[in-house]
Amino acid sequence: MISNSSKYAIRAVIYLSLFSTEKHRAGIKEISNNLEIPTPFLGKILQVLAKHGILHSTKGPHGGFTLKKPPYDISLMKIVEIMEGSDVFDVCVVRTTACTSDTPCSLHDLISHHRQAIKNIFITRTIADLASEFRHHKDRIRI
Repeated sequence: MISNSSKYAIRAVIYLSLFSTEKHRAGIKEISNNLEIPTPFLGKILQVLAKHGILHSTKGPHGGFTLKKPPYDISLMKIVEIMEGSDVFDVCVVRTTACTSDTPCSLHDLISHHRQAIKNIFITRTIADLASEFRHHKDRIRI
């Protein structure tokens, strides 16, 4: 449903909410090693998130990344929109053109309400929610 870029971005932001502070900025290699994400790919993702105001990036020997916003102000939808655009949950899975209720594809009526339910989860759930779940149930979110 969402791309690896979005999945990796969400995981990286959760990691930063848990393990980075102003005194300890997490570097790309640290995040990459702990999350098992290819370093060059992660670097591009973190740059995009920093450009859009989700992360703060500091260069140099004590540099790294921290959250620029509080984790409760970062919805999953915001990260997905940054990585993929705002229509990721609305794109038709069958056609190359838009699918609407006026011109539905063969799957439209079957998946439209599920798609909206998933979209609502991404809108309402925040990085703080997922980080909290990780703290309490380490087996639920693998970092």
